[in-house]
Amino acid sequence: MREKLNENPMAQVAVVGVLLVLAAVFLLGKMGGGGSEEEGEGGESAAGKAAVAAVETELEVGSQPMPLPPPGSGPGSPPPPPRPVVAAFNAGDTVALLFVRDGGIDDRLVTKAVGRLESISKVATFVVPSHQLARYVSIAQGVDLNRVPALVVIRPKNLSNGYDAASVHYGFQSSESIVQAVVDARYHGATLAYHP
Repeated sequence: MREKLNENPMAQVAVVGVLLVLAAVFLLGKMGGGGSEEEGEGGESAAGKAAVAAVETELEVGSQPMPLPPPGSGPGSPPPPPRPVVAAFNAGDTVALLFVRDGGIDDRLVTKAVGRLESISKVATFVVPSHQLARYVSIAQGVDLNRVPALVVIRPKNLSNGYDAASVHYGFQSSESIVQAVVDARYHGATLAYHP
């Protein structure tokens, strides 16, 4: 019953209305000072039983849950990533996004190191200046991006197992560590648990 109530706004309105009626009956009954109202078993009034029956009827009638809106379409939801990023992900590429600050020394060095990814097949590389971060906010929120330079590597779609698994690497990265991040994102196989 709780799930039906949480998913159906009409049932929520009905419950609030019932509670208001019960509060009014309670207050008016106390103010009248007498037991003029008939009470049923367990001390429940006839008005209370009728209100509970009305709520249960509303829940049974409106038992079909309301469909949820698609992600990214509700008010206040972040916009989807730019089309080239989505197209690369849908094509099965490993997506490497480098978020940099204009004029930063380490940002310039990391940008140069990311150039090595161009020689690797099925890797889509995007260098994003920090002033364009709002266009990538859905990704930035997903990895909890909190500073730049930051390299975000998104696993290929066929390896993501129904979710967009991504890793984030902050600060200066050598070309070797950038290539290793892409290799790690493409790994498909068994993993062992670590036991100290």
